[in-house]
Amino acid sequence: MGTKADFARTVGDVPDIPFGFSLPGAQPPDPSDPQQMQQFMNQLQQMFAAPGSGPVNWDLARQVAASQLSATGDPAVNMYEHNAVSEALRLADLWLDPVTAMPSGIRDATAWNRNEWVYNTLDVWKKLCDPIAGRMVGAMGDLVPEEARAQLGPMQSMVATLGGALFGGQLGQALGQLAAEVLSAGDIGLPLGPAGTAALVPANIKAYGDGLELPEDQVRLYVALREAAHQRLFQHVPWLRAHVLNAVETYANGITVNREAIEEAMSRVDPQDPESMQAMALEGIFTPEDTPQQKASLARLETALALVEGWVGHVVDSAAGDRLPSVGALGEAFRRRRAAGGPAEQTFAALVGLELRPRRLREAGALWTAVTDARGVQGRDALWDHPDLLPTDDDFADPQKFAQAKLDWDISELDNLGDAGPSEEPDKKDKE
Repeated sequence: MGTKADFARTVGDVPDIPFGFSLPGAQPPDPSDPQQMQQFMNQLQQMFAAPGSGPVNWDLARQVAASQLSATGDPAVNMYEHNAVSEALRLADLWLDPVTAMPSGIRDATAWNRNEWVYNTLDVWKKLCDPIAGRMVGAMGDLVPEEARAQLGPMQSMVATLGGALFGGQLGQALGQLAAEVLSAGDIGLPLGPAGTAALVPANIKAYGDGLELPEDQVRLYVALREAAHQRLFQHVPWLRAHVLNAVETYANGITVNREAIEEAMSRVDPQDPESMQAMALEGIFTPEDTPQQKASLARLETALALVEGWVGHVVDSAAGDRLPSVGALGEAFRRRRAAGGPAEQTFAALVGLELRPRRLREAGALWTAVTDARGVQGRDALWDHPDLLPTDDDFADPQKFAQAKLDWDISELDNLGDAGPSEEPDKKDKE
């Protein structure tokens, strides 16, 4: 493992060091090629001249994701695909009307390519990742020996810039991988896109359908049903967006920085070998604290994600019914996909220590089915009126007991609960 002295020597050479990712639009430079090295250094200097605000260089993250997607292929959405997506979302809303008490939440129906998915979801990723990245950048600064800080002087700020660029580059790679797999704006259960915008990613839907050996139009319609259901839920349950995002943030706040992992990663930097940086990765730097508070926070997050995904799956399968021939196979495939997470989600979890998977998805689906049977569509969806009405993790064990107990709930008691949960009030930006 490297030492603080090793790290300090590395930091001292910051202007001459390439990072652990390819700069946008460039392959790793050949040290023997003066032109390549000059181009690389120009890009590096631009990055330090305008590192961006906050602990993550998000401009760099977006460029790295775009460069990665360009290299692997990111076809533009053609007019046929736009029309097919618009029609699928329109039909999905019609099918959902009889099976949910919530009206359509779609103000804009559109199709994105992979790069557009990154661009349009970046604001939410900033909200989720900045606190975690801030702790990494602070830990990197702490690794600089006390006696070396005075000598570094103004260059000490470069440590933060280095951390923001390093994290931004690796996060850009993770987002690029996610963008190559997601099927829609709400595919991973979080309200990532602009409010009221339902968006599908046709290239990924086609690839996913090919893997399932199912007709593309059926897969597209099933994804449209899920996206339209997400929009209804997040548009017409005013506290839900803040509730879910706050659950993610609360869990993220309990993630700690493994300083030894940072030191180990930085000790592998060889200023004389640009290619050595390509193997550098940040996986393992962030780990959840093994405390009762963090375990409870994880349980709340998993319950929130499971309730959202369980409701979506339930209403979508009810809406599709006998109308979609492959609904059974699609429903099972999506449940497995969400429960297990794809390679990109696993990469993201390794990078920031945050798993976005509803582990009790089947139990949540069974619970919503039981509530629908006991209370009907109106009674089921009335539970979203306030967070205190929703099932808890313990309720998953006996869906029938929860469904029957809620029959005796006096809805007038909601007046005593207020319009939103005590800690779920959306911030000003969410309201706007």
